[in-house]
Amino acid sequence: MLDFFTIFSKGGIVLWCFQSTSQIFTPSVNALIRSVILQERSAANNSFDHGSLSLKYKLDNEFDLIFVVAFQKILQLSYVDKFLNDVHLEFRDMYKNELQEGQVFGNFDFSSVYKEVLAGAEEWARLQQMVPKQMRSFEESLKSKKTVSSMIERPHEQKQKQGKGGKKKNAFEEEKVPELIKVPDSPPLSPKSANGELDEETLAQNRMRLAQKLGSPNAKKKAVEKQKSPKPKKAGKAPTQWDLGGTNKDVANLERTKDRPSDSPNTPNYDARLIGQMVGGIKDLEVESSDEEEEEEEESEVQMQVSKEKKSGGMFSIFKGLVGNKSLSRESMQPALEKMCDLLIAKNVAADIAKKLCESVAVKLDGKVIGTFDGVASVVKNTLNESLIQILSPRRRVDILRDALESQRKNRPYVMTFCGVNGVGKSTNLAKICFWLIENNFRVLIAACDTFRAGAVEQLRTHMRHLNALHSSEMHNGQQMVQLYEKGYGKDAAGIAMEAINFAREARIDIVLVDTAGRMQDNEPLMRALAKLIKVNDPDLVLFVGEALVGNEAVDQLVKFNQALADYSATDNPHLIDGIVLTKFDTIDDKVGAAISMTYITGQPIVFVGTGQTYTDLKSLNAKAVVHALMK
Repeated sequence: MLDFFTIFSKGGIVLWCFQSTSQIFTPSVNALIRSVILQERSAANNSFDHGSLSLKYKLDNEFDLIFVVAFQKILQLSYVDKFLNDVHLEFRDMYKNELQEGQVFGNFDFSSVYKEVLAGAEEWARLQQMVPKQMRSFEESLKSKKTVSSMIERPHEQKQKQGKGGKKKNAFEEEKVPELIKVPDSPPLSPKSANGELDEETLAQNRMRLAQKLGSPNAKKKAVEKQKSPKPKKAGKAPTQWDLGGTNKDVANLERTKDRPSDSPNTPNYDARLIGQMVGGIKDLEVESSDEEEEEEEESEVQMQVSKEKKSGGMFSIFKGLVGNKSLSRESMQPALEKMCDLLIAKNVAADIAKKLCESVAVKLDGKVIGTFDGVASVVKNTLNESLIQILSPRRRVDILRDALESQRKNRPYVMTFCGVNGVGKSTNLAKICFWLIENNFRVLIAACDTFRAGAVEQLRTHMRHLNALHSSEMHNGQQMVQLYEKGYGKDAAGIAMEAINFAREARIDIVLVDTAGRMQDNEPLMRALAKLIKVNDPDLVLFVGEALVGNEAVDQLVKFNQALADYSATDNPHLIDGIVLTKFDTIDDKVGAAISMTYITGQPIVFVGTGQTYTDLKSLNAKAVVHALMK
């Protein structure tokens, strides 16, 4: 039984509505519009669950209409898809003229047709249940598509030999080439020794004979020279010569590390040119474009302007009767969509997300009317560009400087927590963000909550010394800009974070950066500890640090981190991941698909992008730049 059905335009005008219960369906429909339609995300089977309701929708791209039906989630209604298709066709046929003229404020009397179509769909479902299910024939199975040769195992073909120039030879070349070359008869290969292994002399002779069979004229000569010339012994590592220079020599000179423990906090060497480069907001990520690409962008802008003039009835309206229109279908878009899907996967977008993106483009363009001279591939590409920019554009803006100033006025520290898997660069990018904050005159306290990894506290201490050397206390009225709060190893991370926040509140420190230990998303004890840290301290911002090198793995990491925070927090409204820090972005060239994967799966913005090894190598994500690199 259907509880709710409505037809409305993409502009938000309700054309017709039916409701069988007194339940309020507005929040569910608004959630569908906000989470799926506006975000241009393709839902599975065009279905969306909200609370106890299950909603299914169908788009009419020709007239910009949306058909939505709602029913209880516990019901298994097999006729909903057929009902949506039938009612869509009936409504289009009845009011085609009004819809073409744009009369969306008319009186749409659709009640009788709706009841008739619904009764027909229910009767069809009842008849389908009475028909016994037939077994799939052999011709319809995947096994029938296998050939006999594909089912024969050939172990000698699995390990193919490398040909010249790194090109692999196939099985035919391996078997036939030695037979075509006529060589004089050679004595048989030497048998194995008593212990089952060949000695070095026998191996050398066998290799020489094999080279003769393959047609190498200098093989015998090389083999003889190789046997005569003894193998040089590898030179071992030379021992370190310690020149003590007598008993009065200073023992501190024996320390050979770059950063000696005896150095004071103000002695590290630093590049003064870094100071002042990070004042204000983070600069956007830039992608270099060639002259040809700029010309293509200009042409696309001109085409968009021309299409706008066509729609507005400008000078091109006189050619409307001459040029004609054509309607897009899934069959006509399929080659272009497959090409776009392969391109996205090649650029490191997760495979399932690439398919969902192309499916959303197909749903958006199915039935859309375009000009005769508009190419299908160009329309598909432009629509995919718009969808990718829409996904990367954050639904909410994360302004750390503004939020930190607001917390400063309330006399409390602004707390940021960094989490992620092992080795992605949490501590390094924490130091970059710390440098950006002290460049904008914020005092920062780093909480060393990675009490597991050896050297984690020492790494943060080294960053603290270098950052204080860049921004000395003399530059900030005698105030030390960066401090480290640490309690050593093996302690409770949640307790250390709480103590650090209390210390920052008492010392009037503006921002607390909480560094956590790296953990795999499948490690339940460590994920429980992370959820405890976030629940107890309730930070203002939880940032997930991930690598730009990963594709499908990024989806698994983000989903399981969010799921763990939700499961182990034991609250109705758990604090999940608020933003993403994408590291090692300078190592991937144009394979920027991980940004799409991470943003698509969580809907959270990419706040920072790490682009190098220095403190200034921190950028803000530019959606257009990423999409440009992804689609070129």
